[in-house]
Amino acid sequence: MATTSSSYPVQFRVDYPEGPRNRLTVLVRVILALPILIIAHLLTGGASDPNQYSSFGTMDFAHPGWGMEDMGTGAAGVGAGLFLATALMILFRQKYPRWWFDWNLQLIRFTSRVSAYLFLLRDEYPSTDEEQAVTLEIAYPDVPNELNRVLPIFKWLLAIPHYVVLGVLTTVGVPVNIIGWIAILITGAQPQWVFRYVEGVMRWAVRVVAYSFLLTTDQYPPFQFRA
Repeated sequence: MATTSSSYPVQFRVDYPEGPRNRLTVLVRVILALPILIIAHLLTGGASDPNQYSSFGTMDFAHPGWGMEDMGTGAAGVGAGLFLATALMILFRQKYPRWWFDWNLQLIRFTSRVSAYLFLLRDEYPSTDEEQAVTLEIAYPDVPNELNRVLPIFKWLLAIPHYVVLGVLTTVGVPVNIIGWIAILITGAQPQWVFRYVEGVMRWAVRVVAYSFLLTTDQYPPFQFRA
């Protein structure tokens, strides 16, 4: 039976902001985000340079940068060493220690808040610990019963179709986000279709990251924008 988007073990949403947006912070958002981007860069082990790795060709979802090419991947916060360590734990011990999982989850939540702020979905400055208006839930896996111990070796390869689609979607996302930026500056509100597009790409990318690099599920990510 095919996995539906609503039943997928990775759920992501951002609350659409009510009321007028803060035009001033939107105007200089990139500058304001620099301190929190530095923190995110340090927490992800320096993996937030989009040019440092080129595993996916047009973008690097496992090592998120902070340009539109990484639109939802603010996320991953998982370096190559941590990915390999997790894969080896599942392969040889059939374990995913809870503290290990919790660290990955909290880190991806934090970097998702940073991405939501940077890409104008919210005006609240990203918190390092509070959920705010960005919700990300990843189901903790029952490794012996839910995860194939060999599959982590191949998941990055199996997800190639998603990399291709996300490459197209994030390329389209550049002018879309510019339209949203201009709209906020002129009208004080971001068009809902712009918001839903950016949120949908972020959701899609987070699910691919959880499948391919966080290794929290063997359920193949759906090709869908919906929650």
